[in-house]
Amino acid sequence: MTTVPTVPAAATLSEAFTATADTYGDAPALRSADGAVRWTWSAYARHARAAAAGLHGIGVGRGDTVALWLTNRPGFHVADMGATLLGAAPFSVYSTSTVDQAEHVIGDAGCRVIVTEPAFLDGALAVRARETTALELIVLVEGAHTEALTWRELLAAAPDGFDAAEHAAAVTPDDLATLIYTSGTTGAPKGVELTHGNVMAQVAALRASLGLEQGWRAVSWLPMAHIAERLCTHYVPMQLGWEVTCVPDPRAIAALLPVLRPQFFFSPPRLWEKLRAGLVAELGERPDPAGALAAAGLDEVRVGVTGAAPCPAEVIGFWRSLGLQLCEVYGMSETTGVATVNAPGAVRVGTVGRALPGVEVVLSDAGEVLMRGPVVMRGYRNRPDATAEALDTGGWLHSGDVGAIDADGYLTIVDRMKELIIGASGKNMSPANIEAAVRSEGSVIASVCAIGDGRPYNVALVTLDPQAAAVSADPPAEAAEQIERANRRLARVEQIKRFAIVPDWRPGGAELTETMKLKRKAIAAKYAAEIEALYTS
Repeated sequence: MTTVPTVPAAATLSEAFTATADTYGDAPALRSADGAVRWTWSAYARHARAAAAGLHGIGVGRGDTVALWLTNRPGFHVADMGATLLGAAPFSVYSTSTVDQAEHVIGDAGCRVIVTEPAFLDGALAVRARETTALELIVLVEGAHTEALTWRELLAAAPDGFDAAEHAAAVTPDDLATLIYTSGTTGAPKGVELTHGNVMAQVAALRASLGLEQGWRAVSWLPMAHIAERLCTHYVPMQLGWEVTCVPDPRAIAALLPVLRPQFFFSPPRLWEKLRAGLVAELGERPDPAGALAAAGLDEVRVGVTGAAPCPAEVIGFWRSLGLQLCEVYGMSETTGVATVNAPGAVRVGTVGRALPGVEVVLSDAGEVLMRGPVVMRGYRNRPDATAEALDTGGWLHSGDVGAIDADGYLTIVDRMKELIIGASGKNMSPANIEAAVRSEGSVIASVCAIGDGRPYNVALVTLDPQAAAVSADPPAEAAEQIERANRRLARVEQIKRFAIVPDWRPGGAELTETMKLKRKAIAAKYAAEIEALYTS
């Protein structure tokens, strides 16, 4: 039997990375989806230390911030860890960001240096030209440009005698580890400040709750600007010696899963729904479990996790029928990603599980979910007002979510406090639950926004999935049937009586955040005429 190495305990990410690299040495650490890059932990550490030396040579030090505008690639991990070893705080810019959006987060973070790739170079140059940021130096991980440093030039900037270990040892648990910028559903994104202590506490709690083991395989395919992906395929692997395959185009993930066969896999509900729909279309409503999981590339998954949005019970039940126990979690960027978890062997469908070890979860008198513990952020960057509003004097983080907790401590999320639909009859309804019901009943509808606040009945705006619509004989009719199936599961007052199909919504656009959350106020304003027509026509 193969003995799995044990990584020594650590207090900071810098210390954990060093210990993992020393322990795993020649074991695989990072690879690209096309197989062109295959780095061991020793090679990963060597590249990261060289990056740290180069960043130090151009003036990056402990307490600074470094922007990363990169797709999912091995070079991201190297640049991120290079900054982390110095005690700096690397943070990610969404690949879908406009120049204005990138300007906001880069200006708020106050960074002088950005590491990027040719696809985003024009955006980085445009941000640097604006007076609202402190950005000075642009580093390209590949290619060359007269207005940027090449990767080779960065490495050549390393000072003589630089000792990465010395800098890494100076990092403390209270130092800033990263910034996670919130989705911006109700305003400009806020920078969540997470410390090394926050991240180390989160990984330890997840490891205990989910039974995560050392030496697994994972796939990095979601934006690293989102805490879930940064946590699952960067912070966890660097402490457990996992092998991570980087997929730069998230649209390719379904086709790559049968090739990569991860042992740990995280996705918001939408991919689990699409994979389910594909299997049902190909193999029927009750496919052979072993064959279905193998076809989806999920037959070697030891822990499957979903979160970031409500996951319909039917979706979780489908994967459970195939032998894959899907663990739904709940949390926020402000809790370093996760606060409650449905642990393997103790999943209660319809809930988001129980509090992580060391985390307290309670309800306020108004039913708002409050959380406290070592995973809670230290505050919002440059926003003492917002910090004071979110964190009370007792250390409780106010989530803005309405919840319920049963006798066994399982939390159920009802909806966002400010997003509940209150119909003309006074009935409180959760738009998120209505929307989840619609998405779970088919694949032709990609996005759905339920509307009905103060109205006599609910309506919806929907977009169509391009792939599903392309093979449908009548996409609008199929969408209507999908909504009708969902209505049979909903209470009469919750049902969608009319709907309108609108053009596709893209992450980072006017209607969706980069993390696929609905910008409800923006949608209501942009489609006011369409919504009104649904009530008057």
